Amino acid sequence: MASALPAAKYMSLRIFLADMTSATARSNITDPKIPAVDAEVLDRTIDEARQWMKDQQKGDGHWVFPLEADATIPAEYIMFQHYLNDFEEELNTRIVKYLLAIQNPDGGWPLFYGGKNDVSATVKAYYALKLCGHSINEPHMVKARQAILAMGGAAKTNVLTRFWLALYQQIPWTGVPNMPIEAMLLPRWFPFHVQKISYWARTTLITMMLLMALKPRAANPKKVDIRELFITPPEEETDYNTNPTGAVLGNLFLKIDKILHRLEPFFPKNAREKAIQTAVDYIKPRLNGIDGIGAIFPPMIFTVISFKELGMPDNDPDVKLARDAVRALVVEVDGTTYVQPCWSPVWDTGLAVHGMMEAGEEVQGEVVTQALDWLKGKQVLDVEGDWAFWRPKVKPGGWAFQYENGYFPDVDDTAVVVMALDRSQNPRYREAIERGTEWIIGMQSKNGGWGAFDADNIYTYLNHIPFADHGAMLDPPTEDVSARCLGMLAQLGYKRNHPVCHRAVEFLKQTQHEDGSWFGRWGTNYVYGTWSVLNALNAIGEDLQAPYIRKAVNWLKDRQREDGGWGEDGGTYWQETKDLVKSSTASQTAWAVLGLMAAGEVHSDSTRRGIEYLLKAPRKGGEWDEAWYTAVGFPRVFYLRYHGYRSYFPLWALARYRNLSRGNAITPAYGI
Repeated sequence: MASALPAAKYMSLRIFLADMTSATARSNITDPKIPAVDAEVLDRTIDEARQWMKDQQKGDGHWVFPLEADATIPAEYIMFQHYLNDFEEELNTRIVKYLLAIQNPDGGWPLFYGGKNDVSATVKAYYALKLCGHSINEPHMVKARQAILAMGGAAKTNVLTRFWLALYQQIPWTGVPNMPIEAMLLPRWFPFHVQKISYWARTTLITMMLLMALKPRAANPKKVDIRELFITPPEEETDYNTNPTGAVLGNLFLKIDKILHRLEPFFPKNAREKAIQTAVDYIKPRLNGIDGIGAIFPPMIFTVISFKELGMPDNDPDVKLARDAVRALVVEVDGTTYVQPCWSPVWDTGLAVHGMMEAGEEVQGEVVTQALDWLKGKQVLDVEGDWAFWRPKVKPGGWAFQYENGYFPDVDDTAVVVMALDRSQNPRYREAIERGTEWIIGMQSKNGGWGAFDADNIYTYLNHIPFADHGAMLDPPTEDVSARCLGMLAQLGYKRNHPVCHRAVEFLKQTQHEDGSWFGRWGTNYVYGTWSVLNALNAIGEDLQAPYIRKAVNWLKDRQREDGGWGEDGGTYWQETKDLVKSSTASQTAWAVLGLMAAGEVHSDSTRRGIEYLLKAPRKGGEWDEAWYTAVGFPRVFYLRYHGYRSYFPLWALARYRNLSRGNAITPAYGI
């Protein structure tokens, strides 16, 4: 790191000079044939959005916006309460109101706004409504049931849904893939090991394995069943578990699963007891205070249920802490109550402060300094998280996505935060930047890319096990996260020929799609991925006229809609609907415009039209109208709506356009 600091200082000077360029100067390459954006409207919109963002900032400096998923999380929360026979009737009523509001007109529930019916989401929502007293003869229940049966019935739901149904004795335990708790005792060389799967799968699976070993029964005080949702009686169904990939290896794993179900009753008792204790020993240090284990909903609720089934009393501090963490995810937004999958304050704050600095907020002023001081305090410096299992010589230095999640810092968040700290030019953040950079470099995978939470998490054969039907068992390197890391290194002064950067650029070149785009793992979808990569390639000094970069630019231009905006539907994660667009959105338009500007297209007609779209799109202050989901947890399975995306990304894009179009530079000087 030390050798890069002089270069970083040079980069910082270049950034500073670019920012200080006269606001009235214009680039020599402006095309007079392209109408100019109304400068007064542009300034007014930026000022209004910037003030709105300032009003949303918390007293300690951070930003946090609601994070919304689909029907499954609030439905599971209702099922969780009824499992324990400890529920709040009034709260359930408010959550039910939310569930009914997002039901599709034809009766089912989608994975994202405007999406088609999903059988798993619909079964959970239906069961939650029935638990809350809704009659099967009510019109919305009739339509939901018809939708479920048309999709093959409740037997066709995913593993996590069938796990809930087994807890409620709606299906036999043979309807769930067998993951014996004894897997906790397997050595690291064994084909399966809990450290060989992604952090979210690991924390969830360990808590689920505990319950599979205990095979408990939900309290279900109202004795509600959903037999009407099965085409074949559930105890007679023989086709629950499926091959998630259709490959020969998947068929082999299915056979192994059947053998495990038969052998499980004969597993040695002492091995089971040791494995259970090993699982508990894994969970307890990671309870993570009010943020919960993994700081994500599924392992949090299964931890509470596991503690109950292990006989821990309600007044046990760990039990109470785990319960409080789950309850804290319930939020009310604009009079609507739902349950978040997690909180997103570090991510929101990191991105928001970038947007604010771009919009002219003083980089060492109160608004920015408060935000960056808050972020600095969230750096994980003293916890060797699960990532250290494969990188034991790397020092901690990352940031998590949530308020606290020390065992599971996030590479993407870390890169965004480091770039924000560096952009402020405040020497008080130097050590934090160095530690974060060292951790990022240490987390690079062998192929040159970065995953979100682990390095070299590429045990692809595990995608074939029956439990992996959600398609997210692993956390392999992805284009968007890798671009963020490369962009961070470039902003700090690392050069294209540095070994880490060279391997990262080659990874990005190799992962570009034939049409010129890059995949978006954590944002929807190719617009997000392409924006991310173009920023990084510009920052590291790639030739912006290189054919592969022009191909990406042309792809973005070709995807622009008649209204000047860009949009991508959640269905683009399926190959058959790869190009599906239903509407332009503010956040996706902002990404596209930011990507074009990174490629030197600040004065192009496509960029101007994108800016015009953002200026004319409906908004209230700094909050653009956007009902669409533009992010994902797991493609094709779990989608997310970051309520902050429709605010800080449009502000960012508009401000960058103003800075570049009125300055001497034609590309941004930052890594993002």
